[in-house]
Amino acid sequence: MKRKPTFFEAISTIIVMVIVVTTGFIIFDIPIQVLLLISSAYAALIAFRVGLRWDDLEEGITHRLTTAMPAIFIILAVGIIVGSWMYSGTVPALIYYGLKFLNPNYFLVSAFIISAICSVATGTAWGSASTAGIALISIAGQLDMNLGMAAGAIIAGAVFGDKMSPLSDTTNLAALVTKVNIFSHIRAMMWTTIPASIIGMIVWFFAGLNSKSSANSKQIKALLNELSTAYNINIWVWVPLIVIIICLLCKVSTVPSMLASSLSALIVGTLNNHFNIVDGFKATFDGFKPEMTGMSHFSENAKTLMEQGGMMSMTEIIVTIFCGYAFAGIVEKSGCLDVMLQTVAKGVKSVGTLILITVVCCLMMVFAAGVASIVIIMVGVLMKDMFEDMNLDRSNLSRTLEDSSTMVLPLIPWGTSGIYYAQQLGVSVDQFFIWTVPCYLCAVLAIIYGFTGIGIRKKSSSENVNNS
Repeated sequence: MKRKPTFFEAISTIIVMVIVVTTGFIIFDIPIQVLLLISSAYAALIAFRVGLRWDDLEEGITHRLTTAMPAIFIILAVGIIVGSWMYSGTVPALIYYGLKFLNPNYFLVSAFIISAICSVATGTAWGSASTAGIALISIAGQLDMNLGMAAGAIIAGAVFGDKMSPLSDTTNLAALVTKVNIFSHIRAMMWTTIPASIIGMIVWFFAGLNSKSSANSKQIKALLNELSTAYNINIWVWVPLIVIIICLLCKVSTVPSMLASSLSALIVGTLNNHFNIVDGFKATFDGFKPEMTGMSHFSENAKTLMEQGGMMSMTEIIVTIFCGYAFAGIVEKSGCLDVMLQTVAKGVKSVGTLILITVVCCLMMVFAAGVASIVIIMVGVLMKDMFEDMNLDRSNLSRTLEDSSTMVLPLIPWGTSGIYYAQQLGVSVDQFFIWTVPCYLCAVLAIIYGFTGIGIRKKSSSENVNNS
């Protein structure tokens, strides 16, 4: 490299990325992956201006992608475990009992809890919203409830479960980018997510006190009947869940734990549900299909619930990681990140300021891009060293990344999540925005914690030794 980029050259890579992604995605509906590659091309031009060659850029991209491989392994394992848990009946059983014991007198709180259970089980907020969420919003309509309230509680529960699940792609991505153990990351997120959710449940409790109707939904009864007919829901369906818990308690690595659970799920599905074992292996690759149960007819709700998982379902997030890391690798290799870091660092005088700047950067980028993965990658890479320099544990950064990106995604009308939830639940973003309480409270709590020191973890002495 002949010279360092100027601040204008460095910041222009981000500005161009924001313009390209915003214009291309919102106006022309171009896939985010393509837009990231276009942004990478501009970043490459800046790299050539400062004296780098294509071989140098390949080296930077390869180095950055190498750090992503552990998360990619986990993401593929997530697809396997969701498909196999659908085959064994573990996920359907979780949803079955969640819907069965719904308390109509506290519908909004119950809706949040049910959505959260579904998302923790599957690791996907979208899957939760498109299965249990659809059933719950139908019940809300029959109870003559405010659909904005109901959708807000459902979406908040779905995002909460996604954020707190070790099977979630964004949760694993945030842990990967910041090099934090996945369970340390989840424990750190409890500081913001649980208080925000408690406040949300208090709001939903009082908001729903006037809804005293009894839930007598034919749709939900039909769904429960289909699940109990398709699967043999008994004690054996919990074996895969028990296996992964035991493995993780014994400190077995995440991927082997998930694969062991998946193997047990295939055994349970074959022996307990009497499904074809060949279909079980197919489910781990291409997802579970309703016809694998041997039944010929299912409602649309049941089909949506059951068509889950498989490694192929994870290809989009993996491609996004590759495209995002290509951009990040070029920007980092050209020295643009260092220049931006040095400039941003001048305004950081305290932990509170650092957290605030991180939140603002995430919010700006997530509202521009409409997706969390690129925000987690870019801001995580940009801010990681600054958290290190202030003697902060990296879990503070990983938590803040999700507080101000993953959680706010449903609130962006032009983002993929905002569009998806509005279409699935039939409620517009402006109707449910105010009722998704934890989605916007987490970022607020993150800033408060930064200035008060609450929930802020310092690096351990061993980490200081390793980093010295």
